[in-house]
Amino acid sequence: MTKKSKSSAQWLNDHEKDEYVLRARREGYRSRASYKLFEIDEKFGLLRPGTVVVDLGAAPGGWTQIAVNKCGPKGFVVGLDLLDIEPLEGAMLIKGDFTEEKVLAELMAVLQDRPVDLVISDMAPNLSGMREIDQPLAIYLTELALEFACSTLRPGGALVMKCFEGSGVDEIREVIRNNFKQLTNFKPKASRGKSREIYVLGRKFKGSSI
Repeated sequence: MTKKSKSSAQWLNDHEKDEYVLRARREGYRSRASYKLFEIDEKFGLLRPGTVVVDLGAAPGGWTQIAVNKCGPKGFVVGLDLLDIEPLEGAMLIKGDFTEEKVLAELMAVLQDRPVDLVISDMAPNLSGMREIDQPLAIYLTELALEFACSTLRPGGALVMKCFEGSGVDEIREVIRNNFKQLTNFKPKASRGKSREIYVLGRKFKGSSI
């Protein structure tokens, strides 16, 4: 067995024993990542009945599920991803590459000029394991999510984005400071301990744009 296949086998073994994976299966959520958004919302109270939410990088739909449940029938939830997302009652789902203008235009058409209350982004590139390749790609996605949020959020709205600590993240934080009244860094318990993953929150959008 090669070193790579050994590490893959170990990851799969750990994944199958993961408490959040087991909990998601037991409680009917599509992803262990659901519990990251649960924790974020429990602490910051971003998801309320009637909230308009855009979920970027939504597949397989774990965060979208949480948003639909929390926002209720008066809410409006849109999920977008390059990958297929199984239909989810209460959510509008778009398949496409968020980096493409036509996909962004489709998203804007679905919103129909609704001011957005909350943008959530769990987007991440396909990681190669080489930080010098992965980090710029991850930063590019966070920049796109941040630009989208600043063009669609209502004044007072909020943004939650996955980042990976490293080059470029401080610049992302600075843009958030300039456009939101509150900046918070948060690592949910459901994030794996060894991961550089962190969630950066911008709250109380000032109503300006990048």
